[in-house]
Amino acid sequence: MPAEWEPHAATWIGWPHNKSDWPGKFAPIPWVYGEIVRKLAPWETVRILVNSASHQAEARRVLTKCGVDLAQVEFLCFPTNRGWTRDFGPIFVKKDGPPPQVAIARFHFNAWAKYPDWKKDDKIPERAARRLKLRLLQARMNGQPVVLEGGSIDVNGRGSLLTTEECLLHPTVQARNPHLHRTEVETVLRDYLGATNVLWLGLGIAGDDTHGHVDDLCRFVGPRTVVLCREDDPHDANYRPLAENRERLQGMRLEDGSAIDVVDLPMPAPLYFDGTRLPASYANFYAANAAVLVPTFNDPQDRVALGILGECFSDRPVVGIHAGDLVWGLGTLHCLTQQEPALAT
Repeated sequence: MPAEWEPHAATWIGWPHNKSDWPGKFAPIPWVYGEIVRKLAPWETVRILVNSASHQAEARRVLTKCGVDLAQVEFLCFPTNRGWTRDFGPIFVKKDGPPPQVAIARFHFNAWAKYPDWKKDDKIPERAARRLKLRLLQARMNGQPVVLEGGSIDVNGRGSLLTTEECLLHPTVQARNPHLHRTEVETVLRDYLGATNVLWLGLGIAGDDTHGHVDDLCRFVGPRTVVLCREDDPHDANYRPLAENRERLQGMRLEDGSAIDVVDLPMPAPLYFDGTRLPASYANFYAANAAVLVPTFNDPQDRVALGILGECFSDRPVVGIHAGDLVWGLGTLHCLTQQEPALAT
């Protein structure tokens, strides 16, 4: 699996429609999507999943008003249950060749082992493979299909993969593959994603209803460097889990045996809506071809986080996207997007 910052052929995104994901606050959400697509489309194709002709027409209306060049957009009538394309969308893998090839690692999706409506989402990788005429690699272990969400992993494109024990190994709470042990999970990640070096962090952040997705707390920003969220308030629920993850990283090594360069990324102040803590995190950024899109929260730490990520990604601008409404859906920019790697680099 290539690193996210490597060249893309396209970004996949599912146009929002499930109002239960943003109860009482759905109206601004399509406009946030429009802003995301506006930042992506000049530099890569944006493949947008829609449920119907009327859903596509609504997306076109919003995108046109946002100033998006629709020549850069491809609409795919692939019905979905929700819009969290990172987790159910196709996970692309690449073989250098010759000749170079791209395929789709076919993992299954069960709505984070939490919600009952997921069957449409689970069909997206197969639909994508048919549309793009790509090989589909069925991820299986012990004769059974494997469930994996894209937000539960992050890679450096060299063989190292970040994930959490809370998400992939918990035996009872939102257990995706309760029949698999750690070594079997590592075998699956090696065989289907090329991950020869799995780096296990502990817990995720407070408010994350996925139960520990790594893309809210620690991300690769280069082959040897990660950003790790840091909470400085010892009374905050995130303080101890993030500190423990930092201790783990200090003892870990990359695929070549070298140490990991860990860069601290601040956390915004706790964000609540209707009494619910939201998983607000700057780590949920998306590295596109010509920009890094970073969620912001009208918080004093916004500028600090943008500056840190700007130093990490010196080859492209870092752009803030206001995510105060978006995060009410319990996810932001990375959760909504999925990269399709370019065939030739």
